[in-house]
Order: sequence, then structure tokens, then C-alpha cells
Amino acid sequence: MDPILSDHDKERRRKWRRSAFWKGFFVALAVIGAGIAFAGWRGEDADGSARLGRQQIARYQIDGVIADDPERDRMLAALARDSSVRGLVLRINSPGGTTAGSEALYDSIRRIAATRPVVAQLTEVAASGGYVAAIAADHIVARGNTLTGSIGVIMEYPNFTDVMSRLGVGWETVRSSELKAEPSPFRPTNPEARALDEALVQDGFRWFRDLVGERRGLEGPSLDAVATGAAFSGRLALDAGLVDEIGGEPEAIAWLESREPDLAGLPVRDWEVESNTGWVRGLLGSAGTTSGILGEISRLTGPKLYSLGP
Repeated sequence: MDPILSDHDKERRRKWRRSAFWKGFFVALAVIGAGIAFAGWRGEDADGSARLGRQQIARYQIDGVIADDPERDRMLAALARDSSVRGLVLRINSPGGTTAGSEALYDSIRRIAATRPVVAQLTEVAASGGYVAAIAADHIVARGNTLTGSIGVIMEYPNFTDVMSRLGVGWETVRSSELKAEPSPFRPTNPEARALDEALVQDGFRWFRDLVGERRGLEGPSLDAVATGAAFSGRLALDAGLVDEIGGEPEAIAWLESREPDLAGLPVRDWEVESNTGWVRGLLGSAGTTSGILGEISRLTGPKLYSLGP
């Protein structure tokens, strides 16, 4: 064969092989991508079984400081709309949070409880705002040594006036009234502003106390005895009527099944709030509470009413 024709033939075969390789590569990539997308659309469990249309018991973990969280509330609203969710286990490990954030979480849970049974499983601590979340459930299971209760409201802010005086530092403010921008760490709180702060705290406390009385069936001396701001162990909380049972998740699931026997054997699926944060913010978040160090710093700026304990 002519050398020129031979070289041309070899080059043509090499091009064909390269073309075939890349075509096969992209076809395989497309198949894998389609498989992943289909699996995600079906919502497969770790064992490969499809969740779509599969009845389940949902489990949602409440961790760390509770604050206003629209993404959390949207996720819980989606859970409430999902007809495949037959019951909900709330796993709570929280020392509390802001009163407004706790109220929003309570309302989201109650919307779910309107159509299916909800049980709260308290782990290490479910105090103040964490207990607000617990009483949104229909039944509360606590460990014997879970710290819970702490029914009360607090407002705290620093006072730098002595330090500023020693350093010879002043702070000038022009405001429309003596109550504007109170309290401030840079000046003494005047009596009128202090009285207003106390009224805000007492209003939040009445809301919390009345909610406990309504949800736990407590009134009079029984309610007074628990609404002191004190924390209780799970055993003491059971005696006081703040929880219903001592145990863990098996007892929580057993209670759900006692309410609706056809829940027996249903898989328990974890529901989580999807995070759209970047890797840097996510890394910082892993070092703090549920929304990270930056989130906690931003939450602590400005006066807020907190339901924190114990």
C-alpha cells in the first residue's frame, strides 16, 4: 500500500477511535446524570427505596438557639402539605431562643398537628423556647435527666457606662424622645424606659405561662409552681405535669402507633432545612449553633426578648 494512503488510513482510524471514546463518555455521563436526577426526583432513601408517594413518619430535629427562620417555617409548611407524612417526631435539644422565633416555630408545628399526630422527644435540654416547641406537640417524651421547663422571659443588655467614665469616653445621642433607642449599653437606663422593658418582659411571660396552662391543662397553684423560671429534670417535669412520659424515640414512636395503629412499620424519614449558603459561611456555621457564628452575632445585635434557660 502506498505509504501516504497508509498514513491517512491510520489517522482516520485514530480520529474514529477518539470520536467514539468521547461519544461514549458523554452518553455515559448523560445516563448517570439522568439516573441521579431521577433518584432525587423520586427522593430515594439510603437503602434505595423510593419515598415518592410512600407513607412515612417524619422526624425533625430542633437544635441550638431558636430564632426567626423563614426557611425552617417554609420546610415545615411543606411537611404539613405532604399527604405521605402520617405523623411527626420532634427531636428537641434547645436551650431556648427569642420569644418571636419560638412563637413562629410553635405556630408551624401546630399547623402540622391539626391533621396528624405529633410527638416531642426531648433529649439533653428543652428549656424555655425549646419547651415552647415541645408543648406544640400532642405528647411529650423526655429522658429522666432532660433539663426542661424554665418557663420565663428575659431581656439582657450590657452596661458600659462605668468603663466609659473611667476611660473618659462620652456618648452623645440626639433622639426624638427619652424612650427612643432604649435600652442602650452606653447610658444609664432611665426609670420610664426600665418600666417599659419590664412591661415587655411581663407581657411575653404571660403569653408563655398561658400557653403552658392551655397545652398542659395546668391552672392555679399547679401552674404557679412550674412557671417560676426554674428548670426541671425529666422525672420532676413528669411529676409536675410538664411532660407525659419518660423514654426516648422508641416510646415516641409507640405513642404515635397507639394513636393510629396503621402507622406501625412505617419508615421514619428525617426532614431538614436545605442550606443554600456558600462553603465559607457553611464552615463558620458548623462552629456555632444552627445558623453559625455569624448568625448568632447578628441575632444578638439590638434588644430582643429571649426565652432562654435553664
